Amino acid sequence: MAEHEDVPHVRVAVVGSGFGGLGAAVRLRREGVTDFVVLERAGSVGGTWRDNSYPGCACDVPSHLYSFSFAPHPDWPRTFSGQEHIRAYLEHVTDVFRLRPHLRFDSEVKMMRWDTERLRWAIETSSGALTADFVVSATGPLSDPKIPDIPGLDSFPGKVFHSARWDHDYDLRGKRVAMVGTGASAIQIVPSIQPEVAKLTVFQRTPPWVMPRLDRAISGAERRLHRALPFTTQLRRGLLWGIRELQVQAFTKHPNELGFIEQLAKRNMARAIKDPALRARLTPDYRIGCKRILLSSTYYPALAQPNVDVVAGGLGEVRGSTVVAADGSEAEVDAIIFGTGFHVTDMPIAERVVGADGRTLAEAWKDGMQALRGASAAGFPNWMTIIGPNTGLGNSSMILMIEAQLNYLADFVRQLEVLGGRVALDARPGAVAVWNHKVQERMRRTVWNTGGCTSWYLDANGRNTTIWPGTTTEFRSATRRVNLGEYEVIRAPEAPRPRKSSATTPVEAGA
Repeated sequence: MAEHEDVPHVRVAVVGSGFGGLGAAVRLRREGVTDFVVLERAGSVGGTWRDNSYPGCACDVPSHLYSFSFAPHPDWPRTFSGQEHIRAYLEHVTDVFRLRPHLRFDSEVKMMRWDTERLRWAIETSSGALTADFVVSATGPLSDPKIPDIPGLDSFPGKVFHSARWDHDYDLRGKRVAMVGTGASAIQIVPSIQPEVAKLTVFQRTPPWVMPRLDRAISGAERRLHRALPFTTQLRRGLLWGIRELQVQAFTKHPNELGFIEQLAKRNMARAIKDPALRARLTPDYRIGCKRILLSSTYYPALAQPNVDVVAGGLGEVRGSTVVAADGSEAEVDAIIFGTGFHVTDMPIAERVVGADGRTLAEAWKDGMQALRGASAAGFPNWMTIIGPNTGLGNSSMILMIEAQLNYLADFVRQLEVLGGRVALDARPGAVAVWNHKVQERMRRTVWNTGGCTSWYLDANGRNTTIWPGTTTEFRSATRRVNLGEYEVIRAPEAPRPRKSSATTPVEAGA
């Protein structure tokens, strides 16, 4: 780490220490870049797998696919890993690849400003200031919880918290609890807390499609085999990946083919929900896949228990300790738990990034997020985001997309080295527009756009700015290399040469 004017300077600043940030750190080291820091607002690594510690928290992607290809883990205990196992894996990656010297904990980024004269980023954090030639933003879309503006919530006398900020000191036993939301977190929380609470009222705005979660313990024999023969771990991962690649066309080109999956989901519901009225409330009216298909074998059985009420219509108002549904029904509760998702299309970090023209990233994206190959935003030189616009997946592992973006990051760094000197690359607006147009054209026929639902995949304008409308193979191909033609090459202005004096020197006078 170099210093200039008492402000530390690094070649690269990585923001966030989840899968994206740690993956970027590993890739930078592999490219021979060691002058970098990883800025983390919390006190440990893990990202969303550190923040989400609610009861039952687990991944809905198989363990061997939800891990780095360059850091295979033969000892996953279950086919679908729990939060504690994934977080331990990230700690393991941090140690194996010797990343701890680069970590700066309790260093929340307050502002990043591009310095057009020095061609570097000036970064203000909660632990001090620094500058960097290049920034990798890996804060992730699932990092800042979203709690809806509910009238009367501020006056609620009981306990209120979001699933991503679980209060482990609050004892739910014997309490009357409102669970707001029925997304991926809620369907894990509900069966975990239902046996211990006195009453659980689930506020469901839109019912999800739920398929069985075929989870099991991975046997000791399997794990010994993976340790002894590493290629078997790779084979297992490859099979999991290939199956999901084959599924993509149904989501992106032929949504009507998903009707068969809907029938399986309805049968899954019917096995646990015998009450016709409850089954009707739980049956979605949109094409399966329009929202993320959820996996659980315990959610429906929990909803069928006598201490659970499912209220259709969502939470509309809070009056003292009374929660009022949109349909007017009421319940007295001691605690309200929000499983209402995150700021995905309006990420708070965008308010803190100021580009070359003085605009924030949020201002540049006011009509919708867009970035060249999901990485580079026009007007923000030497800045790259991991899990950027239209890089999300609806049926497979985000680690595959992250690793594709790490390839792009590596080539970006190489291009800067080849160009040499004080140089920056800024995505051309035209290139960003062309890329975004192609993505949105492909998006038009996908189930996420045509399935008849309103999901967090869509922004305030109804545009899908989160999901990638293709296979991971296609995305990996599109991000294998940086095309310099899509970027403006910016060089630092040369220092003016000293002007010659007009006075005649003795030598020039022939003395």
